[in-house]
Amino acid sequence: MGIRVLKGGMMTTVQDLGRTGYQSQGFSVSGVMDVRSFKIANLLLDNPENEAVLEFSLVGPTLQFTSETIVAITGGDFQPLINKEPAPMYTAIYMNRGDILEFQGAKTGSRGYLAFSSYLDVPVVMGSRSTNIKCSIGGFKGRRLMADDYLGFRIKRRYLPYFLSRHLEPDDFNQDEADIRVVMGPQDGQFTRQGKETFLTSEYTVTSDFDRMGCRLEGPFIAHKETADIISDGIAFGAVQVPSHGKPIVLLSDRQTTGGYAKIATIASVDIPKLVQRKTEHKIRFQEISVSEAQQLLVDEMKEFDQMRKQIYQPCKEVLDCRLVAKRLAKLFH
Repeated sequence: MGIRVLKGGMMTTVQDLGRTGYQSQGFSVSGVMDVRSFKIANLLLDNPENEAVLEFSLVGPTLQFTSETIVAITGGDFQPLINKEPAPMYTAIYMNRGDILEFQGAKTGSRGYLAFSSYLDVPVVMGSRSTNIKCSIGGFKGRRLMADDYLGFRIKRRYLPYFLSRHLEPDDFNQDEADIRVVMGPQDGQFTRQGKETFLTSEYTVTSDFDRMGCRLEGPFIAHKETADIISDGIAFGAVQVPSHGKPIVLLSDRQTTGGYAKIATIASVDIPKLVQRKTEHKIRFQEISVSEAQQLLVDEMKEFDQMRKQIYQPCKEVLDCRLVAKRLAKLFH
């Protein structure tokens, strides 16, 4: 009862929201890169918000199902196929035993997500099922998926609560430019006035040096007042670090736990998906906002998720009618 991996794709791992509370002991948080797509995938299946999914980058996996389950695909468009036929995204899909789900190269975006109604059977390590490849812990044997791997399911869940609308509009990852909102700091005081102006008014290009640890950007030089070095401190998801070469590096899910370079800004959490879904040569511009504005954006997104939930799980228009239908069905089968 689970899935057999026929092809592992470029970088397919088991992830959830991450392993929090252990950075002080040297363990990276890990977790999904695009939290929004992750949450929508689980929402579509009425899963717990932090249920583990498969995350894949640039080229997706090919999977064969050994039992029935329901799945949801979100994130970038990896042109999914079920038994060689195009499969929908941002909706619940019933998978039969023997079905083959195949992902191709990313047509839009760069990260894809696959959630399961039957829940992946991988161990919880320090409160998370996320894969930490550098430490070889979590997920499936602490590594990315490869051909001939087999992942089991924890439960038999082949139905969902009654709802009328199963589909959500996919997020648009087709643009090759993105405006990213940031909160300045915590070490923006180590940069010259001109350096900060350069950071906020220039266009930066996503380089090929882009993985789960971080994203190097190419663009105008950002000047420090004296040095880029600081006493090492903790690093947040989306922190923008600027070493002595003056080019920004955005630190992501598998970031190091501490760093000794000044951080000019931190990306607002709701805009991190915009960055992690970029591809090489895509353009980035940074826009300054306040802490309170970033918090309000997060509150607004939480309200949006609530609206999505209402859209998906609509109760019967007439509760009595639903009960009558259930009674009639019961008579037919007894």
